[in-house]
Amino acid sequence: MTSSEFAARAAANRARHRTAPSTRDPFGGDSLRQLRTWRITWRPGAVDFDLIRPSTVERALFRLEKSLPELVWNAAALEGNTFTLPQVQTLLDGVTVGGKRIEEAEQILALSEGMGLMIRAVRDRSFSLNKEMSDRVHGAVAKHEAIESGSFRGEGAVNGGGSVRLAAGGTVDGDPTGPGGEQLQADYSNLLAALGSLDDQRARALLYFASATRSQFYFDGNKRTARIMMTGALIRSGFEPVNIPFARQEEFNVALDELFRTDDGTRLVAFLTTCTMLDVD
Repeated sequence: MTSSEFAARAAANRARHRTAPSTRDPFGGDSLRQLRTWRITWRPGAVDFDLIRPSTVERALFRLEKSLPELVWNAAALEGNTFTLPQVQTLLDGVTVGGKRIEEAEQILALSEGMGLMIRAVRDRSFSLNKEMSDRVHGAVAKHEAIESGSFRGEGAVNGGGSVRLAAGGTVDGDPTGPGGEQLQADYSNLLAALGSLDDQRARALLYFASATRSQFYFDGNKRTARIMMTGALIRSGFEPVNIPFARQEEFNVALDELFRTDDGTRLVAFLTTCTMLDVD
């Protein structure tokens, strides 16, 4: 399907939800109160944020750093990287892994660099959900893959981009850039303002991930960048981080497809609350 056909189907879905709400599916219809967080909608009654347990910053950072190879492996595997977990551990220890494409090794090392940047910022209390931090993370994570890294689409010399291929087939467009990326900059400011109205820091972090992923602020590496920002926001606020496991790729893709088709992030956010890291100490 073309992007215009998907947009028409999304509009029809929203109209159907308004006129014929479903009481059977907690993620469908308007049987639950629906809120808009700038780019996306979500239904608070369908999300249990209490599944994300409180923690101290140092304890959460300890768990995160101890599990870093697994976190990097999961994030890379979800992008189609063929490195195994032992191979990721070897590479992060500074040993070259034979028989693998250099692009895959670069992606893993870039993910580790982006995570390290976030961890240092949380530790020195300079981390915040803002464009400067996001651009820094993206500059590390996508430096080998994106046409331009460390800046929004349209801010540099290259325009366009932002289309997403769905797991179920077809593509959906991200937000338009506007001249010089002005529209994306405004969208990001509006997102932060909408998140600021939420009392629950866990909701802010997870809805940031969903909204930033839907908007596609960057040419590539959007999910990875938003994932690291979400992780930093959770830890900074005194909660355990989220680890999206590769073993649950199908669930993740279904939730992402729904987000892009309908602009409803409820299923994705609810999924994220079930991906909290287990205690490792």
